[in-house]
Amino acid sequence: MPEPDRLPAADLPPGAVRRASDWAVGNDGGRLFAVSRRCRHQLADLSAGRIDADGCLVCPWHQSRYDVDTGAMVAGPRGFLGYHGPTPGYSGVVRLLGAVVPLRVRRALRRGDDVVVE
Repeated sequence: MPEPDRLPAADLPPGAVRRASDWAVGNDGGRLFAVSRRCRHQLADLSAGRIDADGCLVCPWHQSRYDVDTGAMVAGPRGFLGYHGPTPGYSGVVRLLGAVVPLRVRRALRRGDDVVVE
């Protein structure tokens, strides 16, 4: 059986999101989560994202928002390529894609000095 993906727990304080191999691992006030790292919009690395006040993972490029329990996109992007601004029709299409093809979700657990993705 392969070794699980892990990172030091000290590198994941509350509010942080970090990379652990193929996973964006976050700490939402002590609640740990792990989702696949690539945004459904333009494949941005979600491990460089942030956690918002609702506990959603926010993409660092165009602010698509993901439910970390289901992997579904709950709000579409606010931009495209280098443009940052309103894109109502386009955002709806991308949000539909994010609902049909959600992020992969795994459990993230504290084990000793590490956070492990199972």
